[in-house]
Formats: sequence, structure tokens, C-alpha cells
Amino acid sequence: MRQAQVDPDAVPSPCYVVDLAALEDNLRLLHEVQARAGCKILLALKGFAMWSTFPLVARYLAGAAASSPHEARLAREHMGKEVHVYAPAFSEASLRASLPHATHVVFNSLGQWAHLGPLARAAGRSVGLRVNPEHSEVTVPLYDPCAPRSRLGVTRAALDAANPSDLDGVEGLHFHTLCELGADALVRTLAAVEARFADLLARVRWVNFGGGHHITRPGYDVDALVQAIRSFRARWDVEVILEPGEAVALHTGVLVATVLDVLDTGEGPVAILDTSASAHMPDVLEMPYRPEVRGAGEPGSTPHTVRLGGATCLAGDVIGDYAFPAPVRPGQRLVFEDMAHYTMVKNTTFNGVALPAIATFDPRTGATTVHRAFGYEDYAGRLS
Repeated sequence: MRQAQVDPDAVPSPCYVVDLAALEDNLRLLHEVQARAGCKILLALKGFAMWSTFPLVARYLAGAAASSPHEARLAREHMGKEVHVYAPAFSEASLRASLPHATHVVFNSLGQWAHLGPLARAAGRSVGLRVNPEHSEVTVPLYDPCAPRSRLGVTRAALDAANPSDLDGVEGLHFHTLCELGADALVRTLAAVEARFADLLARVRWVNFGGGHHITRPGYDVDALVQAIRSFRARWDVEVILEPGEAVALHTGVLVATVLDVLDTGEGPVAILDTSASAHMPDVLEMPYRPEVRGAGEPGSTPHTVRLGGATCLAGDVIGDYAFPAPVRPGQRLVFEDMAHYTMVKNTTFNGVALPAIATFDPRTGATTVHRAFGYEDYAGRLS
């Protein structure tokens, strides 16, 4: 696995840094999948929306998947390719704001389709419907789109209660069941989709397989994915679309932080950083998971184990326990691995803690570029 390169002392702290060569490696692999499978791959902005990289992304992918007017506009203005818009529910105002930027619109329910579908069709957009295969592959309930009583997608029972003519004009289907999963999970999902929605598959011209495909993860079975897509296309004569977010940015970025203080709690040292699990890497608490720190190991693996804590007042703002070869000292820079995805897009200014800067590093030229730094105005401007 290629490690994202960064000089921790070349950026402000805290700072997200994306390695452009690592990002391009991922994009090349995704482009290869598109070519071999005959599909389209979109960048899901909910996972990675660092728009300074969009010109690079646009060289390899077909476009972007957006879930709001702001995401749709960002994709149109900075990528300029296809923009597929989906939301659990649109207001008429949010749909009207999205339509100038969208090429495709996906509705989440039959009610939304009946109410707003004519508006999208009149604007000349390709319109689809999200279905719920009622097939779970994700073990963490928070991230399972097909959990019981899910609000995401139309069930077979709801379709059976509708008049078939109510679906006239639906050009595509969308489903999403995966999160950080392999091609085997997709194959099982496709079987469930085909078993429940064969009648709809026979009448649409495109099918969106959603996100959660961990294509760029080491060990992912790319050949199985390509075969699954090609077989599905052959069976149903449809265009296939995938919209990963994490797979685009996986292992491409880091978060550089600084130790501010080290406390002796009587039960082991706790280092307070200028970053935060709660504010800057929320999936650490939501998933939850323990991010890797460059040069550190599992607790007890080397002589000096320390708990890394965040800068907010939240008692549970704890990143995890790590072992270092030497004691952690105030002023020391730390590098958290794999922090490009679901960080910038989800961070907050809770407690008024400053947002990390955003930077890129190009190992081919040695250039580090800080694209954005944040200050008081970014905090105050959203609270007035």
C-alpha cells in the first residue's frame, strides 16, 4: 500500500494534506475499471469534496454524485461533467436550485416522484428512482442503508401497491447497500436486486449501483467487480453507474496535528492535540475506529503508551491509545493516516476550534500548496 507523502513541518497545524500522486493512482485504477467494465464511475461528494483536485478527478471519472444543491453546484462549477443528484427528500426549492447543475435526478419515494418528477423531466433531466433491496451487507447499523425501517429507497411492497403506469417516465434505478465492502458483497446485492425488481430492470436504461465499493483498497477483487458489471449489463441491456466516495480518496491524505500538552492522569499520560476527533475526524467516534498514527503502534508495543485527546471540551473527544518509541512532547507534530475522506466534508467548528487548513503535496515536484486556511470569520459567519 502506497503511503501518502507529506512534510509535517511544511504545513500549518492542524492541516489536511492530500498527496496528488496517490490520488492519481486511485483515479487511474477507477478509470481502468470504467474501461474494462464499460461503466461510469462518479465521485460521491459526500465522501470527498476537495474541489481544488476536481480538474484531476475530471481527467479520469465521468462526473460527480451530489446530494444537495450546494454539492451539485460545486461539481458543475469545478468539474464540469455529469452531475447525478439524489436526496432523501427534495423541497421544490431545493430541486429547482439543483436542476441547473444536474444531468440526472434520483427520487427517493413514489410520493416525491409523483410530486416533483414532472419538474425534473420538464427540465430535460434523466430521472430515476431509488429502490431498497432490503438486503443488508453492512454490519454497523448507522451505515446500513437497508436496515429495518430504512428511510432510503422504495420497497417492493410499496411498488406493488402502486399502479404500474405511475412509473412511466422513470429512466433509471438507484440502490445502495455497501460501506467499505468488496465485490463479493456487490454480487450478493445484485442477486437481491434482480430477484425483487426484475420488472423495473427490464424497462429502464441505466442502473446506479451506489457507493461503498472499496475498489482501491489493497486486495479488492477488481476482476470480480468487472465481471459482475459486465454480466449485469449483458443481462439487462442497461448503462451501469457506480458512485464511490471513499475509494477515490482512500490512502491519499493525512491530517497533521501538534501536541499542545501532556497530562499525567495517574493512569497513564494523555496528550492534548490541536485537532479533534469530534470536530475534525468525526468517523473516529461515529464508526467508531482508531486511525493509524505514523510512527506509532498498538498500546504496549513500544515503551511509551499515551492517549491522544482532542482540543474540545467534549469528555469523549478521544482519538485513541498509541505506543511511541519515545515520550510524546509538547510541540511534536503527529501525522494521522488516511484522513482525506469523510473529514473535510464532515468537520465542524464545535467549541470554536479552528478548522484544519487544506493542502496538497505533489511528490513529483516537491511542491506543497496550502489551498485554504480558516479563521474567526469562518466560525462567526455561520452563527450570526
